[in-house]
Amino acid sequence: MKSLGFLCLCIALLAGCSKGKESAATTFPMAQAAAAAASSPMVVYKNASCGCCRIWVEHMRKAGFTVEVHDVDNLNPIKQRVGLPYGMGSCHTAEIGGYFIEGHVPAAEVQRLLTEKPAAKGLVVPGMPLGSPGMEQGDVREPYEVYIIANDGTPRVWAKYPK
Repeated sequence: MKSLGFLCLCIALLAGCSKGKESAATTFPMAQAAAAAASSPMVVYKNASCGCCRIWVEHMRKAGFTVEVHDVDNLNPIKQRVGLPYGMGSCHTAEIGGYFIEGHVPAAEVQRLLTEKPAAKGLVVPGMPLGSPGMEQGDVREPYEVYIIANDGTPRVWAKYPK
């Protein structure tokens, strides 16, 4: 909880110290995203031996998310329950704010999802692209896409990396 308070303080300081004619409306989405991360605990399901999953969880915690981790032997029932489309899977599945987060989705995209609240099932980074959060390999960066999954199961590109 101390890190969450620190995050909120940093956002407030950045908003107050910004230069130029930037209005409160332009800094408000950042504060909204921080509040969304704080108010919705993230539940992550992963395999106990998955090292990249542990690194992704730390990425989410550093971004201000409260994360509860469940090590499970079989992720398929969880992926089916949340409505993950076939062929879009990765090594871990999370749930937050009524959405699922599949794979190595950057924290910024989860914050954006919780701020914008689109009518959708969740976000997906299929596979395990090198350079995505939790899959860092030095300077190696594979281009990848974050997909949003509509309520009917249709994926569309939400973000492209590297930006």
